[in-house]
Amino acid sequence: MAENKRIAEELIEAVGGSDNIESVTHCATRMRFIIRDEDKVDKEQVEEIDKVKGAFFNSGQYQVIFGTGTVNRIYEEIEKMNLKTASKSEQTKEAAKKGSKFQRAIRTFGDVFVPIIPVLVATGLFMGLRGLVMQEQVLAIFGLTVDDISSNFLLYTEILTDTAFIFLPALIAWSTFRVFGGTPIIGIVLGLMLVSPELPNAWGVASGADPLVFFGFIPVVGYQGAVLPAFIAGIIGAKLERAIRKRVPETLDLILTPFLTLLFMSIAALFIIGPIFHSVESYILDITLFVLELPFGLAGILLGFFNQIIVITGVHHIFNLLEIQLLESLRSNPYNAIVTSAVAAQGGAALAVGLKTKHKKLKALAMPSSFSAFLGITEPAIFGVNLRYGKPFLMGLIGGGVGGFLASILNLAGSGMAITVIPGTLLYLDGQLFLYILVNLTAIAVAFALTWMFGYSDKITEKEHVS
Repeated sequence: MAENKRIAEELIEAVGGSDNIESVTHCATRMRFIIRDEDKVDKEQVEEIDKVKGAFFNSGQYQVIFGTGTVNRIYEEIEKMNLKTASKSEQTKEAAKKGSKFQRAIRTFGDVFVPIIPVLVATGLFMGLRGLVMQEQVLAIFGLTVDDISSNFLLYTEILTDTAFIFLPALIAWSTFRVFGGTPIIGIVLGLMLVSPELPNAWGVASGADPLVFFGFIPVVGYQGAVLPAFIAGIIGAKLERAIRKRVPETLDLILTPFLTLLFMSIAALFIIGPIFHSVESYILDITLFVLELPFGLAGILLGFFNQIIVITGVHHIFNLLEIQLLESLRSNPYNAIVTSAVAAQGGAALAVGLKTKHKKLKALAMPSSFSAFLGITEPAIFGVNLRYGKPFLMGLIGGGVGGFLASILNLAGSGMAITVIPGTLLYLDGQLFLYILVNLTAIAVAFALTWMFGYSDKITEKEHVS
């Protein structure tokens, strides 16, 4: 398509030309460039290009937001220009060399947990559907009661909702080995050792069963649902495997490397890492619950207001650990209920800008960006509209705080994680749907009203010549 070709050419020119690009790739919504010299990037020119919804530097990459579908078509035109393209994983490794140590650490943390999220999302949806099906009002439609439900059917639903958490250490150890350069299959087996059926079940011990005691003082249990023990064991195990492989003759590598890695790491994981970091994990959970249980809705106000600021910094993946812990421990996620209001509010602010402005380009940018936020993706709304003009972003933060406050005092909690606003309704089918909709609409309404009244005027855009 000629238009997409023109946009691709303008984009390459605006980022400093092909000589200023080390590599380019894309994700679901953004074009991602590794740039040689950031000073050569004309940021204003980039944001003036048709179909561009915002652009920013983050995690060692210059990310240009186009939105789903569009980004694929623009990338197809860029591929024809003989630039160096890269897979997302290859570019992530290249970008990992940039930024502060803290940013790189958080990025690595995200690389470990993000691949696991889809199965936890699926599990959350299973929990939501199970909660819907088991409601008395729903069963009554079919002339049934809870007592009429087959025990085999209930067992099947438990398989759907419990499997991912029972074997969570295997998933985490697999992903950690993968990120830190180990052999993923060794990580899986190490993780499975942490939940071996030969060990006392973690939930059984929590209910009063006795753990195994080794050497007279080391309590050993299964680590079903545990996060930190598998994560730390995965890091150490991957590094140990690489160290062993360097020292073992090639002819014996296939036999000795996995044998020694699993032998040493099983001892370390069960007798040292597990007991220590399981305790640390308990303290983290206690602190998280303390914050979420702050009186007068304070947790909702704080988390709802600051969530999208944290998203901008790129360190929000650290909360994956907390959400997983909440789901494993409580089988519910009050954090998700608060965060969804923060996401919805940014969409409400962008919607106000889109409806209020008379500038065609800004309207064409703000309206779809607000819808994207209502689907749980706020980057187009934040970087393309709200943060660009400042006040709409602030009004969105206030709306998020108000919605979070409401979610907190209503004790709203989702059955899963990682999806919010419209898709997130599937996590609240267990009798909470009305309250969930109320929280989101409140956040949207507050952000919309404040932005309409105080957050935006077309006078702001006059200098930009948006038309």
